[in-house]
Amino acid sequence: MSQRFVVRATGPARPGQTAALGTALVSAHCRLLDLNQHVAFGEVTLEALVETAEDLEALLPSAGDVFGLDCRVEKVSSESEALWRDVAKDARWVLTLMAPTLSAEVMAEVGALTAEQGLVIERVKRLSAGCQLDTADSLTGACLEWRLSGAVADSASLREKILALSERFGVDVALQPANLWRRHRRLVCFDMDSTLIQAEVIDELARRHGVYDEVAAITERAMRGELDFQQSFRERMRKLEGLDESVLAEIAESLPLMPGLERLMRYLKRLGYRTAILSGGFTYFARYLQERLGFDEIHANELVIRDGKVTGEVQEPIVDADRKAMMLRQIAEREGWDLAQTVAVGDGANDLKMLAAAGMGVAYHAKPLVRQQAQQSVSASGLDGLLYLLGYSESDLTALAED
Repeated sequence: MSQRFVVRATGPARPGQTAALGTALVSAHCRLLDLNQHVAFGEVTLEALVETAEDLEALLPSAGDVFGLDCRVEKVSSESEALWRDVAKDARWVLTLMAPTLSAEVMAEVGALTAEQGLVIERVKRLSAGCQLDTADSLTGACLEWRLSGAVADSASLREKILALSERFGVDVALQPANLWRRHRRLVCFDMDSTLIQAEVIDELARRHGVYDEVAAITERAMRGELDFQQSFRERMRKLEGLDESVLAEIAESLPLMPGLERLMRYLKRLGYRTAILSGGFTYFARYLQERLGFDEIHANELVIRDGKVTGEVQEPIVDADRKAMMLRQIAEREGWDLAQTVAVGDGANDLKMLAAAGMGVAYHAKPLVRQQAQQSVSASGLDGLLYLLGYSESDLTALAED
């Protein structure tokens, strides 16, 4: 009569161990039901779930002498088998923890938070480069990916606690379903001002035209809800009437990019993603970023310029929150992609509808309201942290760069 066993083999990692274990299992006439292998700090762990009519406990101990591993065999009880089947049905999650550096205290807090929610940690994998977590690479930071299983006990409470933990320790914590879409995203759409660049262009234009205080007062009225986006945008634009066109070029040349943007764009292009700027700013500056960094398409507001002067008008339609979300959907539909394959990145309330429409919405260095409502939030890392959220490790990216 066949029985099921778990075979656990551990020892110093070296080539040929999987083949040797497989040969031993074949000799014992085993059916292989499941297999897991992991190497950490030079030690390998091999775990195999098998079924055989042979006395596996008597056969396998001698195999340890062959492939240099400490081998243990355990019979699978009916209770354990039922538990194994139940666990296989559980929801799967990916938690991404990233920051300039990571400490044991942060790891303990994340572990406690997942335990509180009834989630089982199945695996922790490092995505960042192989130096110490508390003195990680200054450019790419430190990142750990946690594979979890189980049903989230209270999603609203979990979201609040993730944000609180992020703010307390200055880290980014992102939890997302471990579904097939994660590594099959195809479209990434970005807001521009304060997302791709460390500036609000309309404010920079107002400063150069000597009307910054007036423009800021209109912005404040919009923040209080006295004006909607389109009203406030038109009022601010009117304050720019008469600005010399040459100022646009001067500002474009001096735009400070967000940390990690150039690296992010380099890898997104190599990985085959389509990238778009969907901005309530101006095409003049979006086009500059497109030419510099290689965005596939841009959608923003077109300034009306006559006789070398800004008229204070823009061509219709104005790109607002609704239009951003609509454009994301239209691009996905045009390219034949599911919305689940889309990513949106933004920082302001004007981005919330776009972030909600995307398969993954990321609030980047965002206002508190946006951080609370977006699916994911990144504040401690550069824009290239998005690569970790998409599931790419530094070793993946290094191999890509070498191709």
